[in-house]
Amino acid sequence: MADADYPEDLLYHPEHDWARLDGEEATFGITWYAQDALGEVVFFDPPEVGTPVARDEAYAEVESVKAVSDVIAPLSGEVVAVNDALVDAPERINEDPYGDGWLVRVRLSDPGEREHLMGAAAYAAALP
Repeated sequence: MADADYPEDLLYHPEHDWARLDGEEATFGITWYAQDALGEVVFFDPPEVGTPVARDEAYAEVESVKAVSDVIAPLSGEVVAVNDALVDAPERINEDPYGDGWLVRVRLSDPGEREHLMGAAAYAAALP
């Protein structure tokens, strides 16, 4: 598993999801805290490309040896890419949650929603 880390270049949702903004698109994933709380991830059930996602709503499921958990969208938009490598290697979510463990890329419908997300310091301070 990766060491605890909350990169400064990401924005964070209170439900332990992150967004890496890139123009009108963003990459989503779950934070180090989320993957650590889940334990060993054994299955990722992604949305299909073209699926609309809404901020604060579930868009995928991650299953670990402990539980099945919804993944919450930090921002709204439409899924334009899915990390298909996770279907065969879901453990990448544990090993590299901010790199190879990314979940989806989304074309944002309301880039202004980013104002509702936290920076790394605020997110780390909000952790239990």
